[in-house]
Amino acid sequence: MGEESSPAAAPAVEVPSYFMCPISLEIMRDPVTLSTGITYDRESIERWVFTDGHGECPVTKQRLAPADREPTPNHTLRRLIQGWCAVHAVERFPTPRPPVDAARVAAIVDAARPLLRRRRQREELMASLRELADIVAESDRNRRCVQGASGAVEFLLSVVKERTSVAGVDDATSAKPEETTCGGVHDPAKASSPEEAALSILHSLKLSEESFKRVLEDSGGEDFLETMACVLRRPSYLSRMQGIHLLKSALPAMAPARLTSASAALVDGVVGVVADRPSAKAVKVALHVLCRLCPWGRNRVKAVDAGAVSALVRLLLDEGCGGGGGDRRACELAAVAIDHICGCAEGRLALVAHPAGLAAVACAATRLPAAAGAESAVRALHAVARHSATSAVLQEMLAVGVVARLLFLVQVGASGERTRARAREMLKMHARVWRDSPCLASHLNASYPR
Repeated sequence: MGEESSPAAAPAVEVPSYFMCPISLEIMRDPVTLSTGITYDRESIERWVFTDGHGECPVTKQRLAPADREPTPNHTLRRLIQGWCAVHAVERFPTPRPPVDAARVAAIVDAARPLLRRRRQREELMASLRELADIVAESDRNRRCVQGASGAVEFLLSVVKERTSVAGVDDATSAKPEETTCGGVHDPAKASSPEEAALSILHSLKLSEESFKRVLEDSGGEDFLETMACVLRRPSYLSRMQGIHLLKSALPAMAPARLTSASAALVDGVVGVVADRPSAKAVKVALHVLCRLCPWGRNRVKAVDAGAVSALVRLLLDEGCGGGGGDRRACELAAVAIDHICGCAEGRLALVAHPAGLAAVACAATRLPAAAGAESAVRALHAVARHSATSAVLQEMLAVGVVARLLFLVQVGASGERTRARAREMLKMHARVWRDSPCLASHLNASYPR
């Protein structure tokens, strides 16, 4: 058979250099100019400045003041590019839609706000939320516009709060297969309820700490925390993942007094994400939140009551305590959380009562890096050895290999000097019980610190 004939290749057309974006090196679809006088394609420069966080002009390296970071549309150059494309039979780019402004966002929010508590007008509320979702998805500029529009974020939070309390947990649909896989970003336009749509939009907005501070000052941190507690109790894995991400982003903007007043329901929801593991990323985010909450007030006791010790120990065991092919970062965060929890008597009691608790933490101490998990794991064991060292506990630490691992840390010293010093202190603290025990191998007995 002969070769398939192909049409003659069109002659190459040289594109004028000033039609090319300095970042993407492609013809500009929507040329915009910075205060430095350099023109870029809008998508490329907005990604450079706002998404990637660069504060300078890519070409001139000149620093951009916050007021100068919004580019100005270059309509003259856009018309030149479109005319050149028409003459040279190059694909013509459509005229960009006018950018969304805060007034349009405010109008959508004002029209939707009266629909919030009217269950019969659910579809009208969903239509408004879908319109907001389309605006946010269109560009980074629109996302920033919605985030900065007066009352928009507050409205979305009120939808989540009011509709979640009206619908209740029982009305929420169970997790769908695509939600449990957590493979991509959820499309708010496909949400099945107003609270899911609003939660997805909030997640897509990637709210800054400044935005959270503004919202929390206006509405109160307690209301936000209670709303997140309701979200984290929903059966939908996707809603819980989006809720835990929002909570993690909001915590740096909260005063310690608000963290101290976190409810048992909120802590229970955070621990539930760790226990259920909707995705690897969601688990790490939940561990970050747990570590942030535990130092304040009675949050450690609330975490123990929610079953945190059992969930954390199971995570360590399933991930190989930081060794092998497990998720080392998750194990590091779990060790830090256990360290926090062992700062209270209830936490130490729960760790000792768990059949594999002491063994798992000791294993993590020898497998995790010194700067992260190993030091926290040894500190948790140190708290048990100092404050909860009954005869039975000391014998268990000997039987499950905790003492042998402490000796390893003292001998090798790979986990840092502070970790090594704590291990040596524990061994000396209980030398009368452990040093001459028949349960300790003879070669370990010889290396026992004197």
